[in-house]
Amino acid sequence: MQTKLQYTPTFDPQSIVSTKFSSIEVCAGAGGQALGLEQAGFHHVATVEIDKHACASLNANRPEWNIYEEDINSWILTSAKQYQGVDLVAGGVPCPPFSVAGKQLGSEDERDLFPAMISLVRIIKPRIVLIENVRGLLDRKFDAYRNQVNQAFEQIGYTLAWQLVHASEYGVPQLRPRVVAVGLPSSMATSYAFPNPISLTPPTVGEALHDLMSARGWLLADEWAKKADKIAPTIVGGSKKHGGPDLGPTRARKAWLDLGVDGRTIALEAPEADFQGNPRLTVRMVARLQGFPDSWQFIGAKTNAYRQVGNAFPPPVARAIGASMVQALTG
Repeated sequence: MQTKLQYTPTFDPQSIVSTKFSSIEVCAGAGGQALGLEQAGFHHVATVEIDKHACASLNANRPEWNIYEEDINSWILTSAKQYQGVDLVAGGVPCPPFSVAGKQLGSEDERDLFPAMISLVRIIKPRIVLIENVRGLLDRKFDAYRNQVNQAFEQIGYTLAWQLVHASEYGVPQLRPRVVAVGLPSSMATSYAFPNPISLTPPTVGEALHDLMSARGWLLADEWAKKADKIAPTIVGGSKKHGGPDLGPTRARKAWLDLGVDGRTIALEAPEADFQGNPRLTVRMVARLQGFPDSWQFIGAKTNAYRQVGNAFPPPVARAIGASMVQALTG
């Protein structure tokens, strides 16, 4: 007889505190960071994203977020001024310039949108700024670039604080290090402190996904859940230029295989009752490992939907950082 384990996220994904602070979210993707910030108390008055599939997902989940399907540089020229004075400007600027997969070209990469973020902050003059990127941005080879970014923000009156955060320290069942920079007007810079990790241990992959794996009556779901006894390796979003969805390069696939997961591609459904072997994850399963509520929709075919999930910033981490920013704004 199967044991039905029900995953309970560390944070109630439906809980949203009083929305007393306004925000703009750029390079929003499918809304992972924006959702976490909403849960922390930020009301998105504009949400900017260039990918049509991600915009469809945003509209399906939060049409009230005032979604612009537009290139950030074009949007800054045409629309940014009307939002002067919002409390927060936030964005997960594209990571290829600093990721290993993206060849780490830094400022020489045409996909580097830090200059756009600086221009946006110069126009908007928000009370606080949030920028998210991959851990590679903290590598020594990018010290000079980070210094340039710091100096550019200082020239417009802001001081940035950088921090490496681990999603697993905020209840997300995944090994996902990310770099976060929070900026405040230089006169207020000392008023901000990054959130402390929560004390709860994140669930294992088996604990997080057991009910989804057993949804179609898979008889070996209990056995699989016991084997999947660690948190997930880092989930990757993949590239638009290369093939369909998978769970990463060879090393990552080996880590998934150790958890009893076939990482070579993504499944459309959970295993059937008599399935034998290592199951594949569905988009919904991967979304749960990213900390999304099950109610969050991802619009598009499997490859597009998976890419949206894999590139997202986990909502529970964004919520924790958002709560720390609220504390700085109210303290």
